[in-house]
Amino acid sequence: MKNVFLRLWGMPILLGILSAIGLISALVADGVGDMLSWLTLGLLVVLMAWYWIRPVRR
Repeated sequence: MKNVFLRLWGMPILLGILSAIGLISALVADGVGDMLSWLTLGLLVVLMAWYWIRPVRR
């Protein structure tokens, strides 16, 4: 049961955590926090573009 849950919800949970970290660090941190927010939010954009561009397997 745990394996099915993680296969279905693992990636959306990870993406939600990454976006929360990026948004919170953008609001409250300077310097390294700004870099962390750029990296985490940029990673999300790269992942979305990769899944959008890649061909669909049939």
